[in-house]
Order: sequence, then structure tokens, then C-alpha cells
Amino acid sequence: IFKHIKEDCFMLWRNDNAIIVGKHQNTLAEINHEYVKEKNIKVVRRLSGGGAVYHDLGNLNFSFTRTGDNYEMIDFERYTLPIIAVLKELGVNAKFEGRNDLIIEGKKFSGNAEHVFKNKVLHHGTLLFSSEMKDVSGA
Repeated sequence: IFKHIKEDCFMLWRNDNAIIVGKHQNTLAEINHEYVKEKNIKVVRRLSGGGAVYHDLGNLNFSFTRTGDNYEMIDFERYTLPIIAVLKELGVNAKFEGRNDLIIEGKKFSGNAEHVFKNKVLHHGTLLFSSEMKDVSGA
């Protein structure tokens, strides 16, 4: 979608068990190799930087792609504001905090990352809502 569709896009999506590693991370330093192997958890590297995240079917992911001017490309708050608005409509008091996190009552439930190529940005984030926490910490 990022490379082959010209229109701006928004997607919601889920992955089964996987660890998604940031562009510049040392994969072996980020995962528990034995646990990942035993549980058959896939490990993949993404285009964007940031920290490793764990995906399972209890984690909803969102992605925006947008074409624009370079000076306006990196803007984490811009892309998380619509997510926060929907959550508030659902009665969830979510807030944007720090450089790229969404929190509820001081606890992070969403990390976000961006990748820019030429005049196009990919912004993506996670919405942790009912993941298997033993797998999140174990992996």
C-alpha cells in the first residue's frame, strides 16, 4: 500500500503471534529466542524505527499513508488524534504523551512509528486491548 497505492489510506488490521522489530534494532537483543521458537512466534523487521512490539489477535493495528510536503511529514500527534477521538467516543480516556505514545491512566497501550520515503509517510501504531500478557512479556 505504501509503495503502490497513490491515494492516502487508513487501515485497521491484526496479526497472529509476531514480534515486529524496529528498523535499527538488534533483533536478538529484543527477543527471548527460546520462547519465540517454542511458541512459533514470527519475527519480522519493519521499515520504521522505534521499539519492538508484540502482535497477536488481541492487538489492533492501524496504519495511515499520506502524501504531502516534507516539512509536515513527521507528526505523531496528527495521526493519533483521530484514534484518540474514536476511543473517547467509546468512553476511553486516552491521551497522547511523550514523543509517540498513547496512554490510559498513565499506562501505555499504544506505540507509534513513522517511515518517510520521498514525499510519502507511513504512520502506524498498535492498540493493545486483550493480548496474552504472558506471551507479550515472555517473547
